[in-house]
Amino acid sequence: MISTKKVYNEHMIKNTITVTLVGMVLLVVGIMLAGIYKFNFTDGGDILPRKNAPDVGNMSYTVHGEVFTLKDGMASNSVAPGSSSVNTLKLFGQPIYHDFNNDSKNDAALMLVETTPGSGTFYYAVLAIAKDATYIATNALLLGDRIAPQNINIESGRAVYNYAERNVGEPMTTQPSVGKSLYIQYVPATNEIGEWVKNFEGESSASTMKLDMKTWIWTKTQMNNGSTTIPKKDGLFTLTFKKDGTVAIGTDCNKMGGTYTIQGNLITFSKLMSTLMYCEGSQEQDFSAMLENTARYLFTNKGELVLELKMDSGTVTFK
Repeated sequence: MISTKKVYNEHMIKNTITVTLVGMVLLVVGIMLAGIYKFNFTDGGDILPRKNAPDVGNMSYTVHGEVFTLKDGMASNSVAPGSSSVNTLKLFGQPIYHDFNNDSKNDAALMLVETTPGSGTFYYAVLAIAKDATYIATNALLLGDRIAPQNINIESGRAVYNYAERNVGEPMTTQPSVGKSLYIQYVPATNEIGEWVKNFEGESSASTMKLDMKTWIWTKTQMNNGSTTIPKKDGLFTLTFKKDGTVAIGTDCNKMGGTYTIQGNLITFSKLMSTLMYCEGSQEQDFSAMLENTARYLFTNKGELVLELKMDSGTVTFK
């Protein structure tokens, strides 16, 4: 006779084994899903801020000397008193959270996008560093104009901004197709960020560059209608800014000089004068017109000086 107790125990063992196997499978699946979420969606950072943290979409950021106070991720400032034209700054996408200064508090890496009355759409990298019950924003580092943003991830403790840009010389009407990853280096002593380049030391930080730090050499002018102008003779068109507000200008023909005034990132050239020598095929007049039409300036993480022309009509780049 078969013992009913033995049969019952065998069923119990089988059921126990089944439940255990199911539990192990669910655990493995859970771990796999957590890994996918961690690395595919957050790219090695955390998508959630620290507990009870303020919202990075409701704080102030400074872009080229102009303060924007975001509310619900957006702010608009008039370009001039009484003007109906505005510059708009928005939080683009979702921030990624990581402890960038090793103080056991999650900071935020985020992207801002600025639209101007012209056709420019400028993207910036910014870190919001946790301080007590609030955040303090770093400087805004320019990524580019009308780029194609992709994502932000964390690598070796640094924020990495991934996006597509255009090839050198391509007009703004061309769809960005060149992939780029910009690594951000945070400097706690100054609360500033700059570009960090793998296996390369001494890269200039745009946040520390100044107009009078060197003689700038014109490399190209790119208009927003798609046209590009480059100097016919390399190294002749130069700008040397002096601390007394004067500027020395070199061209392919005459020597020029004048004054410059700055307010924030706005710049104006005036009282431009030159010697009177005539040179066949000179680009001097075109270069002078670019300076007179300049509205503001900025520095890039490539160590360049960029003059932005009025009405967002184009840019003049110096190295």
